Amino acid sequence: MKMRCLAFTAIPILMALAGESAAEGKKTLAIVVKGLDNPFFEQINLGCKKWLSENPDSEYECLYTGPASSADEAGEVQIVDDLLSRGVAAIAISPSNAPAMANRIREIAPTVPVMTVDADFLEKDHDLRKTYLGTDNYLMGVKMAEEAKKLKADGGSVCLQLGNVAAANINARAQGFRDTIAGAKDVDRLTGQNGWTEIEGCPVYTNDQADLANQQMSDVFTAHPDLDAFILIGGWAQFAPQAYTQVTDQVMDKLKSKELIIVAGDTLPPQTQAFRDGRSHAQVGQRPFEMGYKAPDVMIQLIKGEKVEDPLFTGLDVCNTEDPGFCKDN
Repeated sequence: MKMRCLAFTAIPILMALAGESAAEGKKTLAIVVKGLDNPFFEQINLGCKKWLSENPDSEYECLYTGPASSADEAGEVQIVDDLLSRGVAAIAISPSNAPAMANRIREIAPTVPVMTVDADFLEKDHDLRKTYLGTDNYLMGVKMAEEAKKLKADGGSVCLQLGNVAAANINARAQGFRDTIAGAKDVDRLTGQNGWTEIEGCPVYTNDQADLANQQMSDVFTAHPDLDAFILIGGWAQFAPQAYTQVTDQVMDKLKSKELIIVAGDTLPPQTQAFRDGRSHAQVGQRPFEMGYKAPDVMIQLIKGEKVEDPLFTGLDVCNTEDPGFCKDN
């Protein structure tokens, strides 16, 4: 029996797959991510493959797909549109642009179960999906703020690096960070609360591009030599380890003395290596493999009409200089 967890981007290939799957009698569980260029999402793919290896006789197959580039919001919406129009048993979406994706789902009104994974819709659109599987992103921001406060008890100047302007998961992390640092709710910007101030020109938005993320870091370090903290709300810059090494080389003396601190999201192998090399002071990691591994089972439960909790959180791993934990050996 053939087992597959496939990654495709082209619409014609999706059409061919739909026909092939029908011929084989397999029902498709689709996982659509923001972009295949992001190594974070490859962990979701690996989780899907693991599920397949453990369920060889399942009547379902897992289709892992997304646009080639994480910056292609329209492409992701088109892929979802195409999958739903051609027939899938269920679909799990990590929306790059949460409002745009939700608007399209509302227009299509699919009859198959829709869930979100890794990134959720905005709260006002939660009725469009059955559940969310992934990180408690607000809590992730809280944890990042707690690490920053340990390192800089008196606060300081800070720059937040975000992803896509409309990415609900990233914005939730930023909110958790700001609220925790400020000791108040719904803080739009840090303007001196508990000694913390966001510098002019920040936050910066990477559009999920590693090269842009590293260029932004370099520019900020050059323009603000007295910066106290740089917070990578997502791990984009560290996904390009050679470029990240070159950027942090500019400020290694400050990093060693903790005059400048870096707190970053995610704990993929290049990132834990950066942590061990002293190029960050704390990492707060998600569990994308677990997301990909659990998503097929959740979709099957939804197909069967079983009650599923909402949300389904996959937990966090925190590494810091006092307790390297997960980052020590990974």
